[in-house]
Amino acid sequence: MADVEARPPGAEPARQDGGPPPQRMARELGWYASFSVAFGFVSIATGIFTTYGAVLSTSGPRGIWAWPISVVGQLSIALVFGALAARIPISGYSYQWVSRIVGPVWGWIMGWVSFAFLGVVLVAVDYTIASTILPELFQYVGTTQNAWVITAVVVLLQAVLVAASTRFTHRVNSTAVTVQLIGMIALTVLLFVVGALTGKLDFGHLFEAGPVPESGYYALGGATEAGPFALAFLLGAFTIVGFESAANLAEETKNPARVIPRAMVQAVISLGVLGLLFLIAITAAAGRVDGVGASDTPVATVITAVLGSVVGKILLVLVVISIFSCGLVITLSGTRLVYAMSRDERFPGWQLLRRIHPRTATPLNASVFMMLIAQIILAVFSQSTDALFELFSAGTLLPALIYAGTVAMYAAKRRSLPPSRGFTLGRWEIPVLVVAAVWLLYELLIFRDASFRAPWIYVLVLFAIGAVYFAGLLLRSGRAGLTMPDLADVDRSLDTADTAIPRPKAAEGDAR
Repeated sequence: MADVEARPPGAEPARQDGGPPPQRMARELGWYASFSVAFGFVSIATGIFTTYGAVLSTSGPRGIWAWPISVVGQLSIALVFGALAARIPISGYSYQWVSRIVGPVWGWIMGWVSFAFLGVVLVAVDYTIASTILPELFQYVGTTQNAWVITAVVVLLQAVLVAASTRFTHRVNSTAVTVQLIGMIALTVLLFVVGALTGKLDFGHLFEAGPVPESGYYALGGATEAGPFALAFLLGAFTIVGFESAANLAEETKNPARVIPRAMVQAVISLGVLGLLFLIAITAAAGRVDGVGASDTPVATVITAVLGSVVGKILLVLVVISIFSCGLVITLSGTRLVYAMSRDERFPGWQLLRRIHPRTATPLNASVFMMLIAQIILAVFSQSTDALFELFSAGTLLPALIYAGTVAMYAAKRRSLPPSRGFTLGRWEIPVLVVAAVWLLYELLIFRDASFRAPWIYVLVLFAIGAVYFAGLLLRSGRAGLTMPDLADVDRSLDTADTAIPRPKAAEGDAR
C-alpha cells in the first residue's frame, strides 16, 4: 500500500532518539461525534435484538428486570473510565492507561485482550443483521451459509468506510445514531400506543417466568451453572459495552478530557432509560403474540405482529441502520487500537500497521488488518448452529475482563494518577469503585455456567496466540522490547492541543 513515513502537515519534528517522527490524525471531532461513537457502539437495537431470545429461553419475560441493575453497574464503570480519560486522553484507552500507570507488560496484555474483544464483538454485531433481522424483513429462511456471506459483506463495507475517511465515517455514524434515536423512540411509543389500542399489551407478562421453573429462579446456581435470573444480566452486560470507544478517539477529539467523559456517561444513561422502556413495550406485547418463544427473531416477530407488516418493516430497516452503525464504530475503534499498539511497536506487523495513509489520513493498513481478523473469526464461528449465542457470550466475557482489570488498576493507583484535565469523581470515587467492583465480580461469576464453554475456548486460544508473540518480544529484545518510544511525544502533542483551554485545578484527593 502506498503509505509513507513522511511527516504530515503540523506534525511534531523527529524524535530525539533519531526515530521517525510521530504521525498525527486530525483533531476534528466535537461532543456529538464523541457521543455518537459511544452511543453507536453500545446500540441498544443491536444488543436487544441479539440477546432477547436467549433471555426468554433462559430467564423468561421476567428477566428484563435485570436490565436496570446492569445499567447501574455499567454506569459505574463508565464513570471510572471517564476519570481515566480525563487524565490520559489518548487513543488506545485501557491499553494506554494500564501501560502508563502500571507498566508496559500489563498494558500489552490489556491491549491484546481489547483487540480480541473488538474482533469478536464486530462479528457478533454484524451477524445479528444477517441472522435475526434480514430473514424477517425479506421473509426468507436464514441459514448458517447465507448468514456467513451477508456478514462477510457487511464487515468488508464497514472496513472500506473506515479506511476511506474518518470524517465521512463519523458523518455516517452521527446520522445513523440520530436515526437510531428517532427510530427506537418511535418504535417504543408506537408499541405502547398501538398495543394499547388493539389490546395487544399484557403487562402481567412482564413478571412471568415463562418456560423457566419458579423454583430456584433467583438462586445463584451451582459450581458449573448460574441461576435463571443471573443469566438475564447478560442482556445488559452485552448491550451496554463499548461506551469507552469514545476514549479510543481521544487524539481526534477537541478538548477530549472534558468532552469524552461526559459523552460516555450521557450515552450510558440515555441508552439505559430508552432500553428499559423498549424492553417493557416489547415484552408486554409478546404476551399476546403467538409463537414468540419459538421464533428465531422474537423482537422482529413482535414488532411485525403489533405494528403490521409495512410499519414493522420500515422500523426494521431503521434497526438495520443502527446495527450497521454499531459495527462501523467497532471497526473504527479496533483500527485505532491496532494503530495505537503498532505506533508503540508492540503489535505483530507494527511496521506496516502504524502507518497513516497520506491521502486518506487514516491508518489504512490497520483498517484492512481488522477486517481480515473479523473474517477469520466469522469463519470459525459461522458453522455453529449456536453461532449468535457463542459470539455474544464471548463479546460479553472479554469486556468484563477488560473492565475488571482497568477498574482494579484505577483503585490501586488512583492516588498516583496524573491530575484531572476536566473530569473527576471527587467524593463519589469510593462508592463508584465499590459498585463497579461488586458488579464486575458478579458478572464474571455468571460465566462459570457450562453453556459458556465456547467463549472460554475462544478467549484461551486468543490468549495463547498473544502469549506466543509476547514471548517472542521478550526473547528478541527483553523487557526493552515492550517500551513505548512515543510516550513523551504523544503527551506533548496533547498538551499543545489543549494550551488554549484552561485546566481546572485537581480536586481534593487527586494526585499532583
